[in-house]
Amino acid sequence: MLKRLLLPVVAVFAFAGAAQAQDPVDASSPDALVKTVVNDVMATVKSDKDMQAGNIAKISALVEQKILPNANFTKTTQIAMGRNWSKATPEQQKIITDEFKTLLIRTYAGAIAQIRDQQVQFRPYRGTPEDTDATIRTQVINKGEPIQLDYRLEKTAQGWKVYDINVLGAWLTEAYKGSFNTIVGQQGVDGVIKTLQDRNRQLANAKS
Repeated sequence: MLKRLLLPVVAVFAFAGAAQAQDPVDASSPDALVKTVVNDVMATVKSDKDMQAGNIAKISALVEQKILPNANFTKTTQIAMGRNWSKATPEQQKIITDEFKTLLIRTYAGAIAQIRDQQVQFRPYRGTPEDTDATIRTQVINKGEPIQLDYRLEKTAQGWKVYDINVLGAWLTEAYKGSFNTIVGQQGVDGVIKTLQDRNRQLANAKS
């Protein structure tokens, strides 16, 4: 269900895709960060026929190169794991974070390929300079009803970073938390690692 909802929501974490090294992203405020990169990635993909044709390798490379500076995957994974995060060793935490990041990148690479005529509307942001956590609310205008898409960000020493998204009222971390909790209860932390590795292997084989 979550994957189906993500397909038309083409920005997601991959919003960072079009930020170029010579044109640094404004991360001084959460709304500036989201507006800049969302608008950039939409324009870039709409003008790139290879990406629109579903060149997953090109899209994945774009996401791999540009997503990391603007997202905090460690925090995303920690929230998704919930109380089970403390049950994992530092080595297990690193493996889970890496595998979860790979899964999300591959999922969003497929979503980016669906960009066509969508438009993004940004809701007013009324935060203060003292805020260290923020939610930027947007909606994607596609065929049919608008799709709610919200971003959760935290303020770090390096600027604002995205760590969660909300699609139609469902936060990404909460959607995975239930699954991870069930797996840990049945198979332990290693079960989460195996599940993520198996899923990534399936996705890699499907695209090879």
